[in-house]
Amino acid sequence: MLVEQDQTLIRALQECMIATNHCLNECLAEDESNMMIDCIRLDRECMEFCSNLEQAIIRQSPYAKELAELCLKVCEACAQECQKHDHKHCQYCAEICLQCMEACKTYLKK
Repeated sequence: MLVEQDQTLIRALQECMIATNHCLNECLAEDESNMMIDCIRLDRECMEFCSNLEQAIIRQSPYAKELAELCLKVCEACAQECQKHDHKHCQYCAEICLQCMEACKTYLKK
């Protein structure tokens, strides 16, 4: 059974995956999507790291903490990139990435 901290992080990871996927899709739909290439790449990276960490936590992998450290860094990078753009989806994505980053920090303290 997963402890509450694990469940909290899993919820944050899932929310981050949804937000980054939405941001990625919206960026691809932009008229000048080539101007959003860094945002698109980081959205994809963040989504993948969140997914990998979620699965590692669920299966109680001995590498979950190392993955959480990397996920934290990717979420931070994604948030920083998204904050550069005025699009509503980018601003929302940045907010959710920062929340996920905080959830990773809490998980790492346990």
